[in-house]
Amino acid sequence: MDFFSDVGLLAIGSRLRLLSDRLYDVADATYRDHGVPLQARWFPVLRLLHDKGPLPVGEIAQAVGQTHSAISQLATKLVQRGMLEASADAADGRMRRLSLTPQAVTALREAKPLWHAIREELAARFRAAGIDAWAVLDEFSKILDGSLGDAVRERAKNGKAGGVRVVPFRPELRAHFHRLNADWLRRYFYLEEVDHRVLSNPEQEILAGGGAIFFAEAGGAVVGTCALLQAADGEYELTKMAVDPAAQGLGIGRVLIEAALAEFERRGGRKLFLETNTKLATAIRLYESVGFEHRKLPGAQSHYQRADVYMVWRGRMAT
Repeated sequence: MDFFSDVGLLAIGSRLRLLSDRLYDVADATYRDHGVPLQARWFPVLRLLHDKGPLPVGEIAQAVGQTHSAISQLATKLVQRGMLEASADAADGRMRRLSLTPQAVTALREAKPLWHAIREELAARFRAAGIDAWAVLDEFSKILDGSLGDAVRERAKNGKAGGVRVVPFRPELRAHFHRLNADWLRRYFYLEEVDHRVLSNPEQEILAGGGAIFFAEAGGAVVGTCALLQAADGEYELTKMAVDPAAQGLGIGRVLIEAALAEFERRGGRKLFLETNTKLATAIRLYESVGFEHRKLPGAQSHYQRADVYMVWRGRMAT
């Protein structure tokens, strides 16, 4: 689930699809175990026709919240499977009315005890977790109302117009330096002693030693940070890079790196390196794209327990 955690709400549709598929798999396995010739994805249409009697495709689609095309395709499949039969509507010969076949009626009768078992087990698990499933889904449905698309487009337009601004360290931004980095580290690793020390006192640990700290602001919020730590005369480490997950996809990481590179060049630095971990594949690709090359770690070991990748910037001329 690391991918879904990384991208957050951007992947909520995919995450819900994954959960839906898992429920379908459970139901299908239950049907197979009991020799019931049904598939979970047929349930809404078959159960609706069982309860309401023959209906046209359009009414079925409206009732179960699917498109006319999707229901029409499923109906064709179920007719071929012998589960449905189609007949012309008495009031409008151009419209098909769908009804259950005797085979479907028998299968649904056999499935009822299985539905009861599935429903009761899910209910028990939701109660144990303290979740009112339908209340949550109702609230989620309200969020996904018809205005969502327009609101997203407006937010995207405003975000693009506002852009990202990089600013240097100010005392009032100290808490953001700790927040962004601590959240990032806890998401992927844990805070080591060196992290606690640097994040708790960046002025002493980074700035006093000749380093620099940058923050990215977008939409009035601080959404990213990184630092240049002076390791020796003319030698710097690109470190403490973190971007708020809610702001990923805006190119903030690249903007911060470019600001750090510009400051490194302004100072006439001789060497710029960074240390990271192989699990951070997206970050490594970003570093490579701006000119960082993989090198063998000099010395015995990294000062970070989590680091297993060492990279050195090759400079502008080779990019």
